[in-house]
Amino acid sequence: MSTMNISLPDALKSYVDEQVSERGYGTSSEYVRELIRQDRDRQQLRGLLLAGAASVAAEPVTASYFDDLRSRVRKGGAKGRAE
Repeated sequence: MSTMNISLPDALKSYVDEQVSERGYGTSSEYVRELIRQDRDRQQLRGLLLAGAASVAAEPVTASYFDDLRSRVRKGGAKGRAE
């Protein structure tokens, strides 16, 4: 594992220290790693959402579409309709 040193103003360091103790992280490094993972996941989700928004809908999205989707999710099989 590589090491990276980060300089923080006192107010941010205090905030990080509070989060570490309140949220049960062992170290500030664990907290920062989690924030980075969340940011990476958020960026990936944003990319997927933008790609989906730019794509052409395969079929109209109606109330029955969402009912069917909810049903498949509850059954554990939220796969595409084409399958």
